[in-house]
Amino acid sequence: MSLGGVVKQARLSPAQRLLLIALTLTVMRLVFAGLIPLTEDEAYYRLWAQHPQAGYLDHPPMIAWWIRLGQLIAGDTALGVRLVPALATGLVTWLIGDLARRLGLADATAERAALWYNATFTVALGGMLATPDTPACLFWTLTLWQLARLWQGETRAWWLGAGVAAGLCCLSKYSGLFLAPGVVVWLLLAPNGLAELKRPWPWLAAVCAAAAFAPNVIWNATHDWMTFDKQFGRVGGHGLHLDRLPEFLVTQFLLLNPLIAVLAARGAGRAWRGRKVADVPRVLLPLAIAAPFLLYLTVHSLHDRVQGHWPAPAFGALAIAAAFAAETSRLGLRRATPILGLALSALALLHLAAPSPRLGDSDPALHIRQWPAFAQEVEAQRIAQGATWVGVQSYGVTAQIEAQRRIAAPVVQIADRERYFDWQKGADLSGPGLVLDLERRMKTADLERCFALVQPVGVVDRGQGRSRWTRYALFRVSGPKRDVLSLGCP
Repeated sequence: MSLGGVVKQARLSPAQRLLLIALTLTVMRLVFAGLIPLTEDEAYYRLWAQHPQAGYLDHPPMIAWWIRLGQLIAGDTALGVRLVPALATGLVTWLIGDLARRLGLADATAERAALWYNATFTVALGGMLATPDTPACLFWTLTLWQLARLWQGETRAWWLGAGVAAGLCCLSKYSGLFLAPGVVVWLLLAPNGLAELKRPWPWLAAVCAAAAFAPNVIWNATHDWMTFDKQFGRVGGHGLHLDRLPEFLVTQFLLLNPLIAVLAARGAGRAWRGRKVADVPRVLLPLAIAAPFLLYLTVHSLHDRVQGHWPAPAFGALAIAAAFAAETSRLGLRRATPILGLALSALALLHLAAPSPRLGDSDPALHIRQWPAFAQEVEAQRIAQGATWVGVQSYGVTAQIEAQRRIAAPVVQIADRERYFDWQKGADLSGPGLVLDLERRMKTADLERCFALVQPVGVVDRGQGRSRWTRYALFRVSGPKRDVLSLGCP
């Protein structure tokens, strides 16, 4: 652990070493946050931040609030959008190290857990991104940290803080709802845990969590429960797809960092075997709380795809388990683990930040490059066609064009209108419009159901060379046959 070695040579205290690890990684993360263009989802959440409210179609509102705060500090830039998420991941790093120490792990092991959390590929690559997973990870970890203080015998008032943090986790992403059954599992495994359930404190914590989560519940109640319907509608599934389980397991094995994944499994086994031994570190606490969430994702993978970033809130517990197992592992393995994750992730981030040659159609950088020039070309086409508005079919393209601030006319997503509520309804679509999206998505027949006149304009390529991800078809449309702003153009 080279960073830890440098810190130790400076003869800092354990608390100072942990803080230095968190600060160093945060500074590096902030640099990349300002250099790498926004992803489509981040640009979409940026639109949310321009219209703050207590809920949106896809997720609860926390990430929109964070983006708004960051923009007030650093402006409407990539750094402004990502400022609070990047700082939050730094705080999570410190919390994991301090949590590990409070669970009984040695200072060196606690520092290792903090560093290894950042060496997971999901966190190393995504810890700066402005997505709902980032606030969910912060408040999930903050909940664990407060429960660990409770475990140390401190005042039971920490139950209330844990409840508020759990509610804020739900206000970030609904995966926070799994904290409640996770805490129950932990109490069932912990000595005298059942007795704790007979006291008022856990139930007061539940009340605090409900109060923190209430704004989104109230918002959903006044918006036809749209977010609940969208997210909880995924639970049921549509038949078994047994190939998705191996896909889920392999994907998480890779995204966790293969070395950390192997050590985390060992650490979990060691924590389970020592659960009744008094002097064994209580690594089982974060693992037990994460267990219902991970079990649900495993079951979900039997009927639908689990996106790679969904398990991110549990990665802190797994990093602690891996660091715990590394206490009895070879020195070479301990050194190779963070190097693998951090070095490969740094190369990937450099590729995303610097204009470099394409790696083919599967290159993830294709999705974030050349948007300013593309928006400028769209504006030139709009003027040439005499269009008074620009229409887009997909939310990601709409958000990316909006983020460039180069279109001197309303930009309207004409499909999935429920995403936008009131903030695009003032647009005037009575004049001619320029409608575009990826060429593979666009069909003249679809537009003809919504507009009386549909004329192909051509194809614009965004990026270097032709790709199914960068070729956009443009159409000039006029004479709307329906109220597109209210009903959309399916």
